[in-house]
Amino acid sequence: MRAPLLRSSLLLLTLALVTACGGKDEKAEAEAAAASSALPVSLATVQQQTMARTVLVSGPVSAYEEMQLGVEISGQRVTALPVDVGQWVKQGQVLLQLDHRTLDSELAQADASLKQAQAAQDLARMNYERSAKLAAQQLISESSLDELRANRINAEAQTATARAARDAAKLRRDFADLRAPADGLISKRLVQPGQVVSGGTELLRLIRDGRLEWRAELPEDQLTGVAVGNTVELPYAGAVVTGRIRAVTPGVDAQTRTGTLYADLPEPGTLKPGVYVEGRIVTGEGPVLTLPTAAIVQRDGHSYVFTVNDKQQAARLRVRTGQAVQGRTAILEGVKAGDRVVVDGAGFLGEGDRVRVVADAKAAAK
Repeated sequence: MRAPLLRSSLLLLTLALVTACGGKDEKAEAEAAAASSALPVSLATVQQQTMARTVLVSGPVSAYEEMQLGVEISGQRVTALPVDVGQWVKQGQVLLQLDHRTLDSELAQADASLKQAQAAQDLARMNYERSAKLAAQQLISESSLDELRANRINAEAQTATARAARDAAKLRRDFADLRAPADGLISKRLVQPGQVVSGGTELLRLIRDGRLEWRAELPEDQLTGVAVGNTVELPYAGAVVTGRIRAVTPGVDAQTRTGTLYADLPEPGTLKPGVYVEGRIVTGEGPVLTLPTAAIVQRDGHSYVFTVNDKQQAARLRVRTGQAVQGRTAILEGVKAGDRVVVDGAGFLGEGDRVRVVADAKAAAK
């Protein structure tokens, strides 16, 4: 009885030992498989460094002062239009000329009337002077002298009237030539030769001195951070145009809660009026948290970074980013100094993925 019982006990013990050894092997194999399937990543530390504080905002490039030019007389035909869009003009240069034959005739008639009035005035003055000498010798009556005095005064008044009429005719003649009120660039032409124009109608546009500016609308919380004199950088067509804020509106719009800033562009380069560009406003320098730009992942319209927990799993954190300079991006919120974030491999991670840290980001870069 005892022998069969002993053999059964030994058999059970052997089976238990075999089962235990097999379990350990399976667990080791599972751990090895999990380690081999983990994504290799490198980490970088969130650091604090001094960086220029900037505000990013988009806005249009506009003319600092765009003049709308027209003529002051109506019903005349355009006979000459020597300028075109994009042409630089000088102050006083003729931009447009109207048919002035009728105006020339009126001016010549006014000149003749003035000469006639001046001749009558000279005659009346000489008659009065001669009569004054005779009256002093009591050779003519006082009433005759008074009459000659009145003739002289009347002649002087007629001369003044004729001179005013001549000046008016000359002014109308001058109105037939549209001249540039200042140096500048022709930005628009709304008339063609042969066209009959009306007074007060816009015919040409002139950008005074060719001067451009950049305008941007800022919400009130950002508007308080900018000031006159701040530098503005506008990247465009492979180059960066630098400007300086000239003015900031003293208040904000009650409806949109935004204010406007105006930045002078002394050297606009290839920028043209109407171009819409994103500008970087440099408001100063200060300490900010930064990390490698490659660590930031864009998903669902937001910015994220990944950290690694104690279980070697990826944990996603949403962050708010600032400017990027030389491969590093400012982080405004979401992480703290000293945090370790995934750099290489971040774009392939999801929440809870197993990872395997292989190197520091700097070492991996080398």
